[in-house]
Amino acid sequence: MPRRVQVPERQFVSLVAVDIGTSTVKAAVLDLETLSLRHVTGVPFPPPLAGRPRLFHEVDPQVVVNSVKALIAGLLRLAPDCSGIVMCGQMGGLILVDDRGEPQSNYVSWQDQRLLMPHPSGGRSYFDALRWRLSPERQVQLGREISPGHTSAILFWLKEAGQRVSQGLYGSSLADFVVANLCRTPPAANATICVGMLDFQTGDWHRDVFAELGIEEFAWPALRDFREPVGTLQDGASAAPCYTAVGDHQCALAGAFLREGELSLNISTGSQVSLLTRKYLPGDYQTRPYFDGLFLNTITHIPAGRALNVLLRLLRELTEAQELDLRDPWPYITREASRVVDSDLRVDLAFFSGPVGERRCMSNISEANLTIGHVYHAAFRNMADNYSRCAARLAHSGVWNDLALSGGLVRKIGVLRGLIVEAFRCLYRIAPSTEDTLLGLMALALVIEGRAVNVAEAAEVLRRHESRFAVGGE
Repeated sequence: MPRRVQVPERQFVSLVAVDIGTSTVKAAVLDLETLSLRHVTGVPFPPPLAGRPRLFHEVDPQVVVNSVKALIAGLLRLAPDCSGIVMCGQMGGLILVDDRGEPQSNYVSWQDQRLLMPHPSGGRSYFDALRWRLSPERQVQLGREISPGHTSAILFWLKEAGQRVSQGLYGSSLADFVVANLCRTPPAANATICVGMLDFQTGDWHRDVFAELGIEEFAWPALRDFREPVGTLQDGASAAPCYTAVGDHQCALAGAFLREGELSLNISTGSQVSLLTRKYLPGDYQTRPYFDGLFLNTITHIPAGRALNVLLRLLRELTEAQELDLRDPWPYITREASRVVDSDLRVDLAFFSGPVGERRCMSNISEANLTIGHVYHAAFRNMADNYSRCAARLAHSGVWNDLALSGGLVRKIGVLRGLIVEAFRCLYRIAPSTEDTLLGLMALALVIEGRAVNVAEAAEVLRRHESRFAVGGE
């Protein structure tokens, strides 16, 4: 009689992933056995608080925490064997936090523009005063990440505006605050989320810059690897470690399976052109820490969906005035734009100040070309040209062979893809899923659980199974 061999029961490994985005707080169960996203769910990110001064954009942090807690609690009921919580979030912004993870201020969003207010010294803005304090060399050391919505910039405003702040508080990003609050611990930070605050030559907080800005008295979170837990979330009888949060931009590119030698075009509400490099090579672009000791050279805030919606608002004005339901205008827009072979109409989408200027114009208008098809074809061509020009600026830091396209717009709008390919004239691929941040968190989870040596290897594992994540396009 053959001996019965006892087959060990398969160990199910799952983690809960949370993405605290600008418009949505999204979460899912990461099934590391089947490499699948399960129970993807989300809620809208809270709106800004009413009654604040013009240019202010503040959010109640307790509403954010409550949303995250509710999402996690619901997913833990579906995955009671959860082995940890991984998180990514929006970079920039500021919330003051104590050593128990309790908020001591509202969350000042990265979209806040209070630094554009006049400085008390007169003749310039707070942001002008900040830049005057920092030499060009200092700005390069910070990765050229100087913006009114960055954490250090908002701390500078607090000091210069004479706001009284209790001693010993941490200047924290939103995601780092949420993790600290869940675990009742001081906040910790991963380098990927510390935009405009690190010295790339030392890999540490740029404390000399903090002193020059007069914000050295604030406490700064401990810098940790994403593999390190900040603390433990207690949920009834169960407990799960909460790992250090990472930046949503880098996480999304990991979830798009970006490789060295690929140029990333991430196109959604805003857009970015990015390139991975092994060495720190400053240039006419921003530099951000990436995973595995790599650097991400990038140009962000390139006009995309937000600018296209400015045109759409004009088209909606008459229907809204007559209380008519326009429903979804995009199928008609993309169909008409695709029928235009070429257009002599010129549209510049730089409605907002950014890396391609602020020209915001429409020119060479004629009776024949002032149609929806021509207007949007010209707008899509402007986007493709902007990406090409920004890519030329990144060429200083390295070369690429192919394009990696990701983001909702590039997936949905075929005519935009065609114009991009025409502008670059090279091979391209499209990221398999719009859930790029959640897939990026899955790559991190594979590393945390020891199933991959680093994020690049984890991304390759997922890339080999990308058909599981594919979603429909246009």
